[in-house]
Amino acid sequence: MTDELFETESSEADVAGAPRPQTLLLTFFGGYVLGRGVHVATASVLDVLGRVGVSEHATRSTLSRMARRGLLHRVRRGRQVYVGLTPRSREILHEGESRVWRIGAVNTHWDGTWTLLGFSLPESWQRQRHVLRSRLLWAGFGSLQGGLWIAPSTLEVAPLIEGLEAAGHVKVFQARALPPTDVDDLVHDAWDLDTLAARYAWFLERWDAAEPPNGLPDSLARQLLLQTEWLQLIRQDPRLPQQHLPQDWPAERAQKAFRALYADLEPAAKAIAAEMLDTIPDTEADADQP
Repeated sequence: MTDELFETESSEADVAGAPRPQTLLLTFFGGYVLGRGVHVATASVLDVLGRVGVSEHATRSTLSRMARRGLLHRVRRGRQVYVGLTPRSREILHEGESRVWRIGAVNTHWDGTWTLLGFSLPESWQRQRHVLRSRLLWAGFGSLQGGLWIAPSTLEVAPLIEGLEAAGHVKVFQARALPPTDVDDLVHDAWDLDTLAARYAWFLERWDAAEPPNGLPDSLARQLLLQTEWLQLIRQDPRLPQQHLPQDWPAERAQKAFRALYADLEPAAKAIAAEMLDTIPDTEADADQP
């Protein structure tokens, strides 16, 4: 994943804030372009984003920026411009798809292995430190003390430090906690569980209600915002081991609510999309497959 996306995820720390246009666009492309072998008309994208309150100017600017960064491919047919995915954006979207649908919100099969990562960077490397920390947070690491970070699983660290000068200053280990270490205390020290629980509570209050958020015109808009806010939330969740979480941990209840509401919205959302989206075949459709 690109540094721009790592920083976007980390900067959206407050899930209650309105999702950025790029986050909404990635959700849209993941749901209605990925794996379908199509490019979609810019006008259709403007219409979809407008339904969740994003201005035409903001959508156009974001599409242009994503194209410059190699996340979108643009083609012209007459007076209309169509946008499609690139190998780079497909990889990002497949990862997001896996996170939403294949990986549970809680780690129920933890084998007790921690990934430990330590680094010490020169004071002048502020930018490198910021990017590295953003990547570690995105990957589910928590800061234990000083330059020591931990994650509750076996993680492949190489992609996280790829392209960074800081890579030469990073040491990585796998380990298990031994007495007298109290793992419950360790988890509370490295992660802000109260804030994370509050985010899930906010999501449930917002979506698991008789009347979901007002101001959304149809099922397509509601589904788009629902999935975007859910992905934004779980990407801030390190998936901590279930046995070291509070008994009333709300993640699984929020996941159940998300999946149920998504399924309820799906038929109508698909029908609206089929009617309104102007698409053309993607000549590189085979590359859409994982």
